Amino acid sequence: MQRLLFPPLKAVMGSPCLRLLIPGAAPRTQCGCSCGIRRPLRPGQYSTISEVALQPGRGTVSQPSKAAERVVGRWLLVCSGTVAGAVILGGVTRLTESGLSMVDWHLIKGMKPPTSQEEWEAEFQKYQQFPEFKILNHDMTLAEFKFIWYMEYSHRMWGRLVGLAYILPAAYFWRKGWLTHGLKGRVLALCGLVCFQGLLGWYMVKSGLAEKPDSHDIPRVSQYRLAAHLGSALVLYCTSLWTSFSLLLPQHKLPETRQLLRLRRFAHGTAGLVFLTALSGAFVAGLDAGLVYNSFPKMGESWIPEDLFTFSPLLRNVFENPTTVQFDHRILGITSVAAITALYFLSRRIPLPRRTKIAAVTLLALAYTQVGLGISTLLMYVPTPLAATHQSGSLAVLSAALWLMSELRRVPK
Repeated sequence: MQRLLFPPLKAVMGSPCLRLLIPGAAPRTQCGCSCGIRRPLRPGQYSTISEVALQPGRGTVSQPSKAAERVVGRWLLVCSGTVAGAVILGGVTRLTESGLSMVDWHLIKGMKPPTSQEEWEAEFQKYQQFPEFKILNHDMTLAEFKFIWYMEYSHRMWGRLVGLAYILPAAYFWRKGWLTHGLKGRVLALCGLVCFQGLLGWYMVKSGLAEKPDSHDIPRVSQYRLAAHLGSALVLYCTSLWTSFSLLLPQHKLPETRQLLRLRRFAHGTAGLVFLTALSGAFVAGLDAGLVYNSFPKMGESWIPEDLFTFSPLLRNVFENPTTVQFDHRILGITSVAAITALYFLSRRIPLPRRTKIAAVTLLALAYTQVGLGISTLLMYVPTPLAATHQSGSLAVLSAALWLMSELRRVPK
């Protein structure tokens, strides 16, 4: 039986083709001895299958290097900064009531501002045909119109800059092979979301240009469309920032304990709460709800105002009643700060790396600063500089929450 099995097995194991598949093995010399001396390899010949796989065009696709990942991470970090700038500029545009000054939208033609007196007068005449001028700004001068026009123009041009910051480098990195398979899908989604943002912005502006004979309110954009516009911008910002953190910040090899799992889940929930609070600010801005009750901690003379549920059906109050919208924003803000405070003290019970501790402290400090800005904005009847700072603070708190989430993310096995 041994003579039947072992000699064929020995012959197979001695085959040069099989030895090529075994790492570290190489064809023996043809001298007939078993001294194990390697024969010099001819150009283009590989001793192991792993060496074959490393050659370009031979079986596997090469992965981007660490240096390429860092470049892509820095690019997405810059992109998230441009999105933050667009959100802040859009908030200032809304606070100065400049968003309805440009009554048409052209991707290329709209990039050229008026240069002569005749062009400015023609632009002003177009604005005069819409409800905002007829009802709210009927005594506006051309000089005042130029200010609000340039505010909206700056916001639109910044939006085009954001699109270029995403699309052009994405095409370059894709061609260079610096994007992994998973990153390609995410980058495509981000570029698509940027384009969608432009269309959604114009869809929002159109709601403020429409004639509303049955309405006695001042012309303004739909708070639903404003919330959708801001929400998609926040999704774009968070996704870009989270991806850049994943590429730039080395992961900590934390022990997977029950306390860490609880802290990680609580951090995710807190970040979602911060996102929801920032989104509720769009309804406050869309309805000018910050001007309804300018007192704190009470709303007027009571903790719960009497006109909280005056609309019917009841659900309309959450999105259309200025009193309820401001009340909800207050409750969400207070809950967010309470959750961030609890998250900070929970993080102190676990031995964490120094960078993670800094992220937790930063989140706590920004949250309480944001509360101070919000209360000051309310008590001072929403001055534009302070309100714009408050809106910027929401992005800062959201960024710190994402940073802490990134610090606590699970290391893949």
